[in-house]
Amino acid sequence: MDALNQTRVTEFVFLGLTENWVLEILLFVTFSIAYVLTLLGNALIIVTIVFTLHLHTPMYFFLSNLSFIDLCHSSVTVPKMLEGLLLERKTISFDNCIAQLFFLHLFACAEIFLLTIMAYDRYVAICAPLHYSSVMNIRVCVQLVFALWLGGTVHSLVQTFLTTRLPYCGPNIIDSYFCDVPPVIKLACTDTYLTGMLIVSNSGTISLTCFLALVTSYIVILVSLRKQSAEGRRKALSTCSAHFMVVAFFFGPCIFLYTRPDSSFSVDKVVSVFYTVVTPLLNPLIYTLRNEEVKNAIKHLRQKQIFS
Repeated sequence: MDALNQTRVTEFVFLGLTENWVLEILLFVTFSIAYVLTLLGNALIIVTIVFTLHLHTPMYFFLSNLSFIDLCHSSVTVPKMLEGLLLERKTISFDNCIAQLFFLHLFACAEIFLLTIMAYDRYVAICAPLHYSSVMNIRVCVQLVFALWLGGTVHSLVQTFLTTRLPYCGPNIIDSYFCDVPPVIKLACTDTYLTGMLIVSNSGTISLTCFLALVTSYIVILVSLRKQSAEGRRKALSTCSAHFMVVAFFFGPCIFLYTRPDSSFSVDKVVSVFYTVVTPLLNPLIYTLRNEEVKNAIKHLRQKQIFS
Protein backbone atom coordinates (compact mmCIF):
# COMPACT_ATOMS: atom_id res chain seq x y z
CA MET A 1 0.00 0.00 0.00
CA ASP A 2 2.97 2.36 0.65
CA ALA A 3 4.00 2.13 -2.98
CA LEU A 4 0.50 3.00 -4.10
CA ASN A 5 0.38 5.99 -1.76
CA GLN A 6 3.59 7.35 -3.35
CA THR A 7 2.08 7.28 -6.84
CA ARG A 8 2.31 10.69 -8.46
CA VAL A 9 1.42 9.79 -12.02
CA THR A 10 -2.30 10.28 -12.59
CA GLU A 11 -2.34 9.45 -16.30
CA PHE A 12 -0.24 7.82 -19.00
CA VAL A 13 0.32 9.04 -22.54
CA PHE A 14 0.42 6.50 -25.40
CA LEU A 15 2.75 7.03 -28.34
CA GLY A 16 0.39 4.87 -30.40
CA LEU A 17 1.19 2.96 -33.57
CA THR A 18 2.37 5.82 -35.79
CA GLU A 19 2.68 9.62 -35.95
CA ASN A 20 1.66 9.79 -39.62
CA TRP A 21 -1.95 11.08 -39.63
CA VAL A 22 -2.72 9.60 -43.08
CA LEU A 23 -1.60 6.19 -41.87
CA GLU A 24 -3.60 6.70 -38.66
CA ILE A 25 -6.80 7.25 -40.69
CA LEU A 26 -6.10 4.15 -42.80
CA LEU A 27 -5.44 2.10 -39.65
CA PHE A 28 -8.59 3.48 -38.02
CA VAL A 29 -10.75 2.36 -40.95
CA THR A 30 -9.01 -1.04 -41.20
CA PHE A 31 -9.16 -1.82 -37.48
CA SER A 32 -12.74 -0.53 -37.16
CA ILE A 33 -13.86 -2.97 -39.84
CA ALA A 34 -11.83 -5.77 -38.23
CA TYR A 35 -13.34 -5.02 -34.79
CA VAL A 36 -16.93 -4.97 -36.09
CA LEU A 37 -16.33 -8.26 -37.93
CA THR A 38 -14.79 -9.72 -34.77
CA LEU A 39 -17.85 -8.80 -32.71
CA LEU A 40 -20.30 -10.06 -35.33
CA GLY A 41 -18.36 -13.25 -36.11
CA ASN A 42 -17.89 -14.33 -32.52
CA ALA A 43 -21.45 -13.34 -31.56
CA LEU A 44 -22.75 -15.39 -34.51
CA ILE A 45 -20.87 -18.48 -33.32
CA ILE A 46 -22.21 -18.08 -29.75
CA VAL A 47 -25.81 -17.60 -30.93
CA THR A 48 -25.56 -20.51 -33.40
CA ILE A 49 -24.26 -22.91 -30.76
CA VAL A 50 -26.76 -21.79 -28.10
CA PHE A 51 -29.79 -22.18 -30.41
CA THR A 52 -28.71 -25.39 -32.19
CA LEU A 53 -29.42 -28.46 -30.06
CA HIS A 54 -27.13 -30.90 -31.89
CA LEU A 55 -24.21 -28.53 -31.24
CA HIS A 56 -24.68 -28.87 -27.48
CA THR A 57 -21.55 -31.02 -27.17
CA PRO A 58 -18.31 -30.43 -25.23
CA MET A 59 -16.38 -29.33 -28.34
CA TYR A 60 -18.90 -26.64 -29.26
CA PHE A 61 -19.43 -25.67 -25.61
CA PHE A 62 -15.73 -24.86 -25.45
CA LEU A 63 -15.86 -23.16 -28.86
CA SER A 64 -18.65 -20.83 -27.69
CA ASN A 65 -16.53 -19.96 -24.64
CA LEU A 66 -13.58 -19.25 -26.95
CA SER A 67 -15.74 -16.87 -28.98
CA PHE A 68 -16.87 -15.12 -25.81
CA ILE A 69 -13.27 -14.71 -24.63
CA ASP A 70 -12.16 -13.42 -28.05
CA LEU A 71 -15.02 -10.92 -28.04
CA CYS A 72 -13.98 -9.65 -24.60
CA HIS A 73 -10.24 -9.81 -25.30
CA SER A 74 -10.43 -7.58 -28.36
CA SER A 75 -12.79 -5.17 -26.56
CA VAL A 76 -10.19 -4.51 -23.85
CA THR A 77 -7.69 -2.87 -26.21
CA VAL A 78 -9.22 -2.12 -29.63
CA PRO A 79 -11.76 0.63 -28.67
CA LYS A 80 -9.03 2.59 -26.87
CA MET A 81 -6.68 2.10 -29.81
CA LEU A 82 -9.33 3.37 -32.24
CA GLU A 83 -9.90 6.41 -30.03
CA GLY A 84 -6.15 7.07 -29.97
CA LEU A 85 -5.92 6.93 -33.77
CA LEU A 86 -8.32 9.91 -33.93
CA LEU A 87 -6.73 11.98 -31.14
CA GLU A 88 -3.49 13.91 -31.23
CA ARG A 89 -2.88 13.32 -27.51
CA LYS A 90 -3.61 9.74 -26.51
CA THR A 91 -4.05 9.45 -22.74
CA ILE A 92 -5.43 7.02 -20.17
CA SER A 93 -5.87 7.54 -16.44
CA PHE A 94 -3.72 5.50 -14.05
CA ASP A 95 -6.73 3.56 -12.71
CA ASN A 96 -8.06 2.80 -16.20
CA CYS A 97 -4.59 1.70 -17.27
CA ILE A 98 -4.41 -0.79 -14.41
CA ALA A 99 -7.95 -2.00 -15.18
CA GLN A 100 -7.03 -2.50 -18.85
CA LEU A 101 -3.90 -4.39 -17.83
CA PHE A 102 -5.90 -6.62 -15.46
CA PHE A 103 -8.58 -7.58 -18.01
CA LEU A 104 -6.03 -8.02 -20.79
CA HIS A 105 -4.21 -10.68 -18.77
CA LEU A 106 -7.45 -12.20 -17.49
CA PHE A 107 -8.81 -12.88 -20.98
CA ALA A 108 -5.44 -13.81 -22.49
CA CYS A 109 -4.71 -16.33 -19.74
CA ALA A 110 -8.28 -17.69 -19.89
CA GLU A 111 -7.81 -18.26 -23.63
CA ILE A 112 -4.51 -20.06 -23.09
CA PHE A 113 -6.14 -22.41 -20.56
CA LEU A 114 -9.20 -22.90 -22.78
CA LEU A 115 -7.12 -23.84 -25.82
CA THR A 116 -5.29 -26.39 -23.66
CA ILE A 117 -8.61 -27.81 -22.45
CA MET A 118 -9.87 -28.01 -26.05
CA ALA A 119 -6.77 -30.00 -26.99
CA TYR A 120 -7.48 -32.40 -24.12
CA ASP A 121 -11.08 -32.70 -25.31
CA ARG A 122 -9.89 -33.68 -28.81
CA TYR A 123 -7.37 -36.11 -27.28
CA VAL A 124 -10.12 -37.93 -25.34
CA ALA A 125 -12.50 -37.89 -28.33
CA ILE A 126 -9.94 -39.40 -30.73
CA CYS A 127 -7.80 -41.60 -28.47
CA ALA A 128 -10.50 -42.86 -26.07
CA PRO A 129 -13.82 -42.51 -27.95
CA LEU A 130 -15.60 -45.22 -25.92
CA HIS A 131 -14.99 -43.30 -22.67
CA TYR A 132 -15.59 -39.83 -24.13
CA SER A 133 -19.18 -39.35 -22.92
CA SER A 134 -18.27 -40.31 -19.36
CA VAL A 135 -14.97 -38.41 -19.21
CA MET A 136 -16.22 -35.20 -20.88
CA ASN A 137 -19.73 -34.91 -19.45
CA ILE A 138 -21.42 -31.54 -18.93
CA ARG A 139 -20.45 -31.38 -15.25
CA VAL A 140 -16.77 -31.86 -16.08
CA CYS A 141 -16.97 -29.26 -18.86
CA VAL A 142 -18.49 -26.66 -16.53
CA GLN A 143 -15.87 -27.43 -13.87
CA LEU A 144 -13.07 -27.03 -16.42
CA VAL A 145 -14.45 -23.67 -17.58
CA PHE A 146 -14.78 -22.51 -13.97
CA ALA A 147 -11.19 -23.60 -13.32
CA LEU A 148 -9.85 -21.70 -16.34
CA TRP A 149 -11.56 -18.47 -15.21
CA LEU A 150 -10.25 -18.97 -11.68
CA GLY A 151 -6.74 -19.60 -13.00
CA GLY A 152 -6.94 -16.57 -15.29
CA THR A 153 -8.11 -14.37 -12.39
CA VAL A 154 -5.28 -15.52 -10.12
CA HIS A 155 -2.70 -14.94 -12.86
CA SER A 156 -4.10 -11.49 -13.63
CA LEU A 157 -4.16 -10.50 -9.95
CA VAL A 158 -0.49 -11.50 -9.62
CA GLN A 159 0.47 -9.43 -12.69
CA THR A 160 -1.56 -6.45 -11.46
CA PHE A 161 -0.13 -6.64 -7.94
CA LEU A 162 3.46 -6.79 -9.20
CA THR A 163 2.77 -3.74 -11.37
CA THR A 164 0.90 -1.55 -8.86
CA ARG A 165 3.30 -2.17 -5.97
CA LEU A 166 5.94 -0.12 -7.83
CA PRO A 167 6.14 3.68 -7.39
CA TYR A 168 5.36 5.79 -10.49
CA CYS A 169 6.54 9.40 -10.33
CA GLY A 170 7.35 10.05 -14.00
CA PRO A 171 7.93 9.80 -16.90
CA ASN A 172 4.45 8.75 -18.02
CA ILE A 173 4.87 8.01 -21.75
CA ILE A 174 4.06 4.44 -22.85
CA ASP A 175 5.52 3.37 -26.19
CA SER A 176 2.44 1.35 -27.10
CA TYR A 177 -1.29 1.75 -27.79
CA PHE A 178 -2.53 -0.02 -24.65
CA CYS A 179 -1.41 -0.74 -21.08
CA ASP A 180 0.53 -3.95 -20.58
CA VAL A 181 2.93 -4.96 -17.84
CA PRO A 182 6.32 -4.70 -19.65
CA PRO A 183 5.95 -1.10 -20.96
CA VAL A 184 4.26 0.12 -17.74
CA ILE A 185 6.85 -1.17 -15.27
CA LYS A 186 9.57 0.46 -17.40
CA LEU A 187 8.18 3.78 -16.09
CA ALA A 188 8.56 2.92 -12.40
CA CYS A 189 10.85 5.10 -10.29
CA THR A 190 12.84 2.15 -9.00
CA ASP A 191 14.83 -0.84 -10.19
CA THR A 192 12.39 -3.26 -11.85
CA TYR A 193 14.74 -6.12 -12.75
CA LEU A 194 13.44 -8.50 -10.06
CA THR A 195 9.80 -7.57 -10.74
CA GLY A 196 10.38 -8.03 -14.47
CA MET A 197 11.85 -11.48 -13.92
CA LEU A 198 8.90 -12.48 -11.70
CA ILE A 199 6.45 -11.26 -14.36
CA VAL A 200 8.30 -13.09 -17.14
CA SER A 201 8.46 -16.23 -15.01
CA ASN A 202 4.73 -16.09 -14.29
CA SER A 203 3.55 -15.38 -17.85
CA GLY A 204 6.28 -17.37 -19.58
CA THR A 205 5.76 -20.47 -17.46
CA ILE A 206 2.02 -20.52 -18.15
CA SER A 207 2.46 -19.96 -21.91
CA LEU A 208 5.27 -22.47 -22.39
CA THR A 209 3.75 -25.16 -20.13
CA CYS A 210 0.37 -24.99 -21.88
CA PHE A 211 2.02 -24.88 -25.30
CA LEU A 212 4.11 -27.98 -24.54
CA ALA A 213 0.99 -29.75 -23.24
CA LEU A 214 -0.79 -28.84 -26.49
CA VAL A 215 2.05 -30.06 -28.69
CA THR A 216 2.27 -33.32 -26.71
CA SER A 217 -1.48 -33.94 -27.05
CA TYR A 218 -1.33 -33.39 -30.81
CA ILE A 219 1.64 -35.72 -31.21
CA VAL A 220 -0.30 -38.44 -29.36
CA ILE A 221 -3.39 -37.71 -31.52
CA LEU A 222 -1.40 -37.93 -34.76
CA VAL A 223 0.17 -41.23 -33.71
CA SER A 224 -3.24 -42.67 -32.76
CA LEU A 225 -4.78 -41.64 -36.10
CA ARG A 226 -2.87 -44.42 -37.85
CA LYS A 227 -5.41 -46.86 -36.39
CA GLN A 228 -8.41 -44.84 -37.61
CA SER A 229 -10.33 -45.29 -40.85
CA ALA A 230 -9.69 -42.88 -43.73
CA GLU A 231 -12.93 -40.99 -43.00
CA GLY A 232 -12.12 -40.87 -39.27
CA ARG A 233 -8.65 -39.51 -40.03
CA ARG A 234 -10.07 -36.85 -42.33
CA LYS A 235 -12.60 -35.59 -39.76
CA ALA A 236 -10.08 -35.65 -36.91
CA LEU A 237 -7.41 -33.85 -38.94
CA SER A 238 -9.92 -31.21 -40.07
CA THR A 239 -10.96 -30.41 -36.49
CA CYS A 240 -7.44 -30.59 -35.07
CA SER A 241 -5.86 -28.52 -37.85
CA ALA A 242 -8.37 -25.70 -37.24
CA HIS A 243 -7.61 -25.82 -33.52
CA PHE A 244 -3.85 -25.93 -34.12
CA MET A 245 -4.04 -22.87 -36.40
CA VAL A 246 -5.74 -20.92 -33.59
CA VAL A 247 -3.11 -22.17 -31.13
CA ALA A 248 -0.25 -21.08 -33.40
CA PHE A 249 -1.76 -17.62 -34.03
CA PHE A 250 -2.33 -17.01 -30.31
CA PHE A 251 0.57 -18.74 -28.56
CA GLY A 252 3.23 -17.49 -30.96
CA PRO A 253 2.76 -13.79 -30.11
CA CYS A 254 2.19 -14.54 -26.39
CA ILE A 255 5.43 -16.50 -26.06
CA PHE A 256 7.28 -13.84 -28.06
CA LEU A 257 6.00 -10.97 -25.88
CA TYR A 258 6.08 -12.50 -22.40
CA THR A 259 9.18 -14.69 -22.26
CA ARG A 260 11.73 -11.88 -22.66
CA PRO A 261 12.71 -9.52 -19.84
CA ASP A 262 13.91 -6.83 -22.30
CA SER A 263 11.81 -5.89 -25.30
CA SER A 264 11.95 -3.87 -28.47
CA PHE A 265 8.59 -2.13 -28.18
CA SER A 266 8.45 -1.18 -31.87
CA VAL A 267 8.49 -4.88 -32.75
CA ASP A 268 6.20 -5.69 -29.83
CA LYS A 269 3.55 -3.28 -31.13
CA VAL A 270 3.32 -5.15 -34.43
CA VAL A 271 3.08 -8.50 -32.63
CA SER A 272 0.52 -7.08 -30.17
CA VAL A 273 -1.70 -5.91 -33.03
CA PHE A 274 -1.68 -9.46 -34.34
CA TYR A 275 -2.89 -11.11 -31.14
CA THR A 276 -5.27 -8.34 -29.98
CA VAL A 277 -6.86 -7.51 -33.35
CA VAL A 278 -6.12 -10.20 -35.94
CA THR A 279 -6.39 -13.42 -33.90
CA PRO A 280 -9.89 -12.72 -32.44
CA LEU A 281 -11.03 -12.01 -36.02
CA LEU A 282 -9.45 -15.15 -37.48
CA ASN A 283 -10.85 -17.56 -34.88
CA PRO A 284 -14.51 -17.44 -36.06
CA LEU A 285 -13.36 -17.55 -39.70
CA ILE A 286 -11.19 -20.61 -39.09
CA TYR A 287 -13.87 -22.49 -37.18
CA THR A 288 -16.82 -21.61 -39.43
CA LEU A 289 -15.22 -21.80 -42.87
CA ARG A 290 -13.63 -25.18 -42.08
CA ASN A 291 -16.55 -26.65 -40.13
CA GLU A 292 -19.52 -28.02 -42.07
CA GLU A 293 -21.63 -28.54 -38.93
CA VAL A 294 -21.35 -24.88 -37.93
CA LYS A 295 -21.98 -23.65 -41.49
CA ASN A 296 -25.08 -25.87 -41.81
CA ALA A 297 -26.35 -24.74 -38.41
CA ILE A 298 -25.96 -21.06 -39.39
CA LYS A 299 -27.78 -21.76 -42.67
CA HIS A 300 -30.58 -23.58 -40.82
CA LEU A 301 -31.03 -20.76 -38.31
CA ARG A 302 -31.16 -18.20 -41.12
CA GLN A 303 -33.87 -20.21 -42.92
CA LYS A 304 -35.89 -20.56 -39.69
CA GLN A 305 -35.68 -16.81 -39.20
CA ILE A 306 -36.79 -16.17 -42.79
CA PHE A 307 -39.75 -18.56 -42.72
CA SER A 308 -40.91 -17.89 -39.15
